Amino acid sequence: MKNYKYKNRGMYLENIINDSNTFYLNQDKCIIFKKPTPIKVLEVSYPSRKSTVINKAVFEHISTLDYNGVYKGKYIEFDAKETKSTTSFPLSNIQNHQINHIRNVLKHKGIIFLIIYMNSMFYLLDGKLLIDFIDKNERKSIPYDYLKENAKIIKEKYMPRLDYLEAINELYFEGEDV
Repeated sequence: MKNYKYKNRGMYLENIINDSNTFYLNQDKCIIFKKPTPIKVLEVSYPSRKSTVINKAVFEHISTLDYNGVYKGKYIEFDAKETKSTTSFPLSNIQNHQINHIRNVLKHKGIIFLIIYMNSMFYLLDGKLLIDFIDKNERKSIPYDYLKENAKIIKEKYMPRLDYLEAINELYFEGEDV
C-alpha cells in the first residue's frame, strides 16, 4: 500500500497567493484575505508564562473557500487547488459543500473562482464554468484540455508573484477602466 503525504499539499500555491495578496493590499488594489480555519479549542496548556499550546482542537464547522474580499466594489471569493496529475483536475479536490457554496455565491452575483496549479501553470477557472462543467458531465475530473481552452492563464511575475487581478479584470471587468 502506498503512503501518500498530504500535509503540505497546496502550500506552494497558497504561499504565492498570500504574497500576491500582501502586494495588492500594500498597493491599495484590493482587500483579499485567507480565511482562518474554523477550530474550537478543547484543551490548552501553558508551558511558560509567555506561551500557550493548543493540545486538543476540533473543526468547529466546515469551511467554504480559502480566500475572500473586495475588489472594485465586488465581493470576491476563491479557492487554491493544486494537482500533480498532468491530464485532468480531479473533482474530488472540491468538496460537495464547496460546490454548493459556489452555487450560492453565483446566485448572489459574487465573483467566485478556483485558482488551479497544474502542469507548472496557473489557471483561473470561473465558478460559472466549473458549475456548468459539473452539471453537464458525468466525469470525475476536468480534462486538462478543458482548462487550457476555458480557464484564464495567470501570469507569474516578480511583483505580484501571481497577478490574478489581471485575469479577473479580463474576465469580470472587461471594458472598464483598470
